[in-house]
Amino acid sequence: MSRATFPRLSDWHIAAVLALFGLAGPFLLPTLATQIAFLWLMVVFALTWDMLGGRMGYNSFGNIVFFGIGCYAAAVIQRDAGLPYFEGLALGLAAGAVLSVLAAIVFGAAMLGIRGHYFAIGTLGLGIAAGEIAAGWDYVGAGSGMALPLYPGELGEREIFFCYSLFALAACCFLLFRWIYSTRFGLALNAIRDDQDKADAMGLRTTPIKIVAWSLSAFFLGISGGLAANMIGFIDPRDVAFAGATFGVWMVLMAILGGKGTLWGPVLGAFVFHVTQELFWTWLLGWQRVALGLLIVLIVVFFPQGIMGWLAERRARTAS
Repeated sequence: MSRATFPRLSDWHIAAVLALFGLAGPFLLPTLATQIAFLWLMVVFALTWDMLGGRMGYNSFGNIVFFGIGCYAAAVIQRDAGLPYFEGLALGLAAGAVLSVLAAIVFGAAMLGIRGHYFAIGTLGLGIAAGEIAAGWDYVGAGSGMALPLYPGELGEREIFFCYSLFALAACCFLLFRWIYSTRFGLALNAIRDDQDKADAMGLRTTPIKIVAWSLSAFFLGISGGLAANMIGFIDPRDVAFAGATFGVWMVLMAILGGKGTLWGPVLGAFVFHVTQELFWTWLLGWQRVALGLLIVLIVVFFPQGIMGWLAERRARTAS
């Protein structure tokens, strides 16, 4: 079969393969269940960042704030509500989602009127400030952090539970965003990215649209924070909840690596980045951060359009 006639996989073929991996992976690879769970967390990170950075053109370094709010909301509810584990977890996840959305509305109303580098720097300051506030607040453990309740199930069930929970969250996030991008709201996001002044002149209420987009991202990040905190078992204010130097940067890198502003780019970028990172931590112990730094440089220099953009260019050359 010639290259020009090689069949292309549809979205549903790819989705079916990922769904099969999500459902069977924890049982086929039980020793890697935690790593698979973190993979789905990375997918949520990349998808939620791409709604702002890729679809709307607002590069945020403050999305980690909503993840941290979700971490602490779940931990405090589970600690103080006196409920059994799963009831406390469900209530904590709901509280994290609600508080994250409220924070996005407040921060969005204050910050989404500015653009470009000013917005990026402002959101970076949000993440740093949130980490320092949590590190000095005794109610949430201050710099000592918070321990989460122990999972009540059998040995090994905990990893599988959070693996499936984060897989379900990533699937819901992807499907909802896929639908949103096909609606008029999705077109409005692209209009803001392409030329906000023209979008304003055409009568689009750009600031409310931007706030809604940030709130949607915050909703999923709030839930993911509660799940991740319980999976890790401990919240450190700077290294877990508001880990801007790791999670906060990785969100951006994964979307760029895969191809920001595309449907599958953030998912692909999350897979490639997470697998590469795990290989670094396995085979380059002691040098893993150096290798990760070099990977970041390679992504920015050689893949500015992302893997999806690179594939599109190759496909266009082949077709011509």
